[in-house]
Amino acid sequence: MSQPLILVCAGGTGGHLFPAEALTVALIERGCIVDLVTDERAEKYGRAFPARATHIVESATIGSKNPVALAKTLFTLGRGYLHARKIIRVLKPAAVVGFGGYPTLPPMFAATQMSVPTVIHDQNAVMGRANRQLSGRVSAIATSFPGVLDADPTLAKKAAFTGNPVRPMVIEAAATPYDAPQAGGPFRLCVFGGSQGARVMSEIVPPALEKIDPALRGRLHVVQQARAEDRAAVEAAYARLGVAAEVAPFFVDLPARLAGAHLVIARSGASTVAELSVIGRPSILVPLPHALDQDQLMNAATLASAMAATVVKQADFTPDWLAGELSRLLADPAPLAAAAANAKAQGHADAAGRLADLVLKTAGITPAGQAS
Repeated sequence: MSQPLILVCAGGTGGHLFPAEALTVALIERGCIVDLVTDERAEKYGRAFPARATHIVESATIGSKNPVALAKTLFTLGRGYLHARKIIRVLKPAAVVGFGGYPTLPPMFAATQMSVPTVIHDQNAVMGRANRQLSGRVSAIATSFPGVLDADPTLAKKAAFTGNPVRPMVIEAAATPYDAPQAGGPFRLCVFGGSQGARVMSEIVPPALEKIDPALRGRLHVVQQARAEDRAAVEAAYARLGVAAEVAPFFVDLPARLAGAHLVIARSGASTVAELSVIGRPSILVPLPHALDQDQLMNAATLASAMAATVVKQADFTPDWLAGELSRLLADPAPLAAAAANAKAQGHADAAGRLADLVLKTAGITPAGQAS
């Protein structure tokens, strides 16, 4: 019997590609072939995606109400739709899976029009706009948080809670137990903000550390993501303060860096929240204030309600506020171990497998090589 082909569609950002990668690995373990449909941004992904092949399909974000801009957007989406139809007609996938983002609209619409079984997965605590447009058409919906669609009985009937799939390197990192900081000992801080949010970390964290008592500050070891244009200033600030720091625009091994941290300061994108939960690390989360539908705020709230994270609005995320929080935790780090355990309890390390099984069930396929 030939291996079934699954077409995985994701926008070209880590928040969409990371869970798509996790699903791809799980599907391959179950005897499937996987191809990826995405946009040109995926080339900046930082590492090879494990699909057999990658298909770049034109897409555009529906944002402007300007008639000319809207016409150009619709024209681009139309070209992408026709290209996607051709891909589906040639490949004949057993199912098409979408992970959100406007680049998924052309292939997912094409699949629904061509009566191919379809599944969408939403990573956030509130469904994204692209997925909302597709939700009424697809065969099944997977959610990362329970109860996301309870208010809509029609969608709830075809929804399943799977959790947000995390990459294999996250599962590996999760095997590292939390090394609780000791009073007077080293304190490892991991700071990152993703492509949309690293600048605020560069603007706030170094000045905050400068306000901390030098005796406490000397215990810090910092790993920080900073935009390329901010990197030199951040490195210079830490050198002047005598803080041991590693600063880079991107860390390919970020899950391992998270696992090695005593405390994480970050945005609260869906992948970040999922990885913090599966690995089990305490955090200070600063939701992106301009995120559509305030999805980052909703994501962060899930960890805050579990006593696993402190959530602060960006307007309140000042050097003075952060210096106070860090000084308190450096003086008494005991609460961090409980927060780490609470975060771990929120994790769903099996989400990729659960989603893979849902995809195969929707496609009417019996897993051929399911891992034990």
